[in-house]
Amino acid sequence: MTTLDDLPTPSLILDLARLERNARRMRERAAQLGVGLRPHLKTAKSAQVARLAHGGQAGPVTVSTLAEAAYFARAGFTDILYAVGIVPAKLEQAAGIIKAGCDLKLITDDVDAAAAVAERGRALGVTFRVLIKIDTGLGRAGIAPDSDLLRPLATALMQPSAQGGGAELAGVLTHAGHSYHAKGAVEIAAIAEAERAGVVRAAERLRGFGYACPIVSVGSTPTALFAEKLDGVTEMRPGNYVFFDLFQAGLGTCAMTDIAVSVLASVTGRHRVRNHLLIDAGGLALSKDVGANEHRPHTGYGLVCLPGGAMPLPGLAVTDVHQEHGLIGPADPGLNQANLPFERFPVGSRLRVLPNHSCMTAAMYDRYYVVSGQPGDTGAIIAEWDRVNGW
Repeated sequence: MTTLDDLPTPSLILDLARLERNARRMRERAAQLGVGLRPHLKTAKSAQVARLAHGGQAGPVTVSTLAEAAYFARAGFTDILYAVGIVPAKLEQAAGIIKAGCDLKLITDDVDAAAAVAERGRALGVTFRVLIKIDTGLGRAGIAPDSDLLRPLATALMQPSAQGGGAELAGVLTHAGHSYHAKGAVEIAAIAEAERAGVVRAAERLRGFGYACPIVSVGSTPTALFAEKLDGVTEMRPGNYVFFDLFQAGLGTCAMTDIAVSVLASVTGRHRVRNHLLIDAGGLALSKDVGANEHRPHTGYGLVCLPGGAMPLPGLAVTDVHQEHGLIGPADPGLNQANLPFERFPVGSRLRVLPNHSCMTAAMYDRYYVVSGQPGDTGAIIAEWDRVNGW
C-alpha cells in the first residue's frame, strides 16, 4: 500500500473527508438560497472533484479554459460555461465541443466580438449561446448594469439566419471577485447584495427590451457563503470552496481544518546559523501568491504541518521561495527569534504546506494523491485523480 512516505516530493495531497464536507456545505447553501450550483472548476480541474461537488452527478460546471471544457465534456459533463471572454480565434474549437454534444456557453462584453460570434456561428452551422458579462464592482471586465451597451450587445447576438447557426442571448453573469478584499461577513454580505442587484437589474432591462434572459449567474465563494438572498438569480458559480486555502481562512469563509489540499515536501537542508529549513517545494510547487497575508499576517508563502497533522505547527511559515526551494523559518521574526527545532526535522523528513491560494498552487501538478482524512488516517493513498492543465 502506497503511503505519504512513498510519494515523490513535492506532491499535491487531497483530503477526501474535507473535500466532501466542503462540497456538501455548498450544495446545501445553494438549496437554501434557491439557486442552481454551477461550480467553477478552474480551482480543481478534475472530473472526480466535479462529480463530488454535485453529489456524484455530472451537473453544470464553469471552466476557465477550452482545454478544461473539452476535458469535462469527454468526462460526461454536458452543461458547461466557459467564463472567459471569447475571442474569434477560439470559436472553431468551441464549435467542435458543441458539435460533440455539449451545451457550451460563452461570454462577452464587447459588441464587435458579439457580432463576430454570430457571424462565425452562421459560417460553422453552430448556434453559440452567449452570456453578457456584467460588472457589479470588481472593475475587471463587464459592462455596468445600466450601460447603454447592453441593448446593442443583445441585438448583435440575436441575428437570425435562415440557414441556421449564429448566436443567441443565453443570459447575464457577474463575478464579485472584490469580495476577497472585504473586511468581515457584514461587508461580504453587502457586496453579495450589490452583485445580486446589479446582475438582476441587467436581466430586467434585457427583458424590457424584449429579449429572454433565462440565465442570471453570480459567482464567488465569499458571496455564495454570505449572501442573505439571491432573489432573481438562477445559479451561482463558486469555485475555491471545494479546497479552500489560507486566504479563505483569513477572510473567515472557512476554518483551518476545512483546507483540503496541501503540498507534501521533503526537508533538504537545515541551517542553524540562518535559522531556517530548506524544503524541495519552492515557487513552482507553492506559487508566489502571498495574498493570504492581507487577512492573516505572517502567513508567508504557506503554513507548515506535520504529514499527518490537521493544524499548522505554531510559529512556522514558508518565509521565502525560489524556483525549487522553500525556506521555513519563524513566521514572525520580529516576535519569535527562537531557534527552530532542527532535531525534529532531519534531512529527508516530510512536511505538508497549506497553500495561500489553492487555485494557483495546484496549477503545476498533473494529479492529486488522495488520502481519506478520516479519524485514524494512516496516510495511505486511496486514489490518484487526474487534472487537466494548459489552455
